Amino acid sequence: MAKDDAVKLKTLLSHWVEHNEEHAEEFTEWAIKARASGNGRVHDYMMKAVQQMKGANKSLLAALEGLKEG
Repeated sequence: MAKDDAVKLKTLLSHWVEHNEEHAEEFTEWAIKARASGNGRVHDYMMKAVQQMKGANKSLLAALEGLKEG
């Protein structure tokens, strides 16, 4: 990979992780609201999405670490 591309990818990976974390927080807030209004099933699906997003971030962080290692 060209050095410029590697630098850009590092920036993108960091951005995507942060962006996913923000979304996960929002999902959690809305899942709690859904449960409070009696929509437990919606809550459960949304919390599953939060866990999947956390898994995606683990992979993205591993990719970022791989770039840093060269």
